[in-house]
Amino acid sequence: MKSKILILFSITLLALSTQGAFAGDIVVITNSGVTISTVEIKDVFLGEKQFAGSTKLVVIDNKSVQEKFLSKFLGFDIAKYNSIWTKKSFRDGLNPPSTKQNDSEVIEFVKQTPGAVGYVSTSPEGVNIVR
Repeated sequence: MKSKILILFSITLLALSTQGAFAGDIVVITNSGVTISTVEIKDVFLGEKQFAGSTKLVVIDNKSVQEKFLSKFLGFDIAKYNSIWTKKSFRDGLNPPSTKQNDSEVIEFVKQTPGAVGYVSTSPEGVNIVR
């Protein structure tokens, strides 16, 4: 019985120690040298904001949670997002964000790449979290 209580207690502590992220949340992260606000997220992912100060932004999509991100932060589905980027590519010569397959790839890329901005389903350490 004591071991069950200890396991439950450990799980509870682990859940509380996550920096405000709950299951199903999407967290926008940036390289430690980049600061953007929540109101800038849509402009960043649509190519309207390309710099944070003098730093060129490198935007990354996360295939594993892209649908949730697009719905929550941009109000689009994937088809609309791709359509917008197709038009921007032809009209403005902009390239759409590169895509990583999962959270761990996005986190690693954002940590190592100056100007990187991405999104994940957890609150990782070693990066800025846009709040």
